[in-house]
Amino acid sequence: MANFSEFVTTDRRLSILLVLMEDPGYSVNEYVLQACLEAVGHRVTLDRVKTDLDWLAEQGLLIVSSVSGVKVAKLTGRGADVASGKVVVPGVKRPRPRD
Repeated sequence: MANFSEFVTTDRRLSILLVLMEDPGYSVNEYVLQACLEAVGHRVTLDRVKTDLDWLAEQGLLIVSSVSGVKVAKLTGRGADVASGKVVVPGVKRPRPRD
């Protein structure tokens, strides 16, 4: 059984993917992601956002680039599949079905 910290981590990673799905270019910088996470109840440091971005990139769910020292995340096709519930990745919460 997962502990509270694992529930929060998996939900936060899903939230990042869902934010990227909402952007027309499927791409958002670390500062916008931090603000969006706070808006959905995840008050985290910028270091935590960067760590999650690196982890999600290692899983092939997004690509991280740096523009003038700012991390920019871009969703991959696999990341979109995870965000929509078509693919399950341990460490990322599975989304609830839409009504």
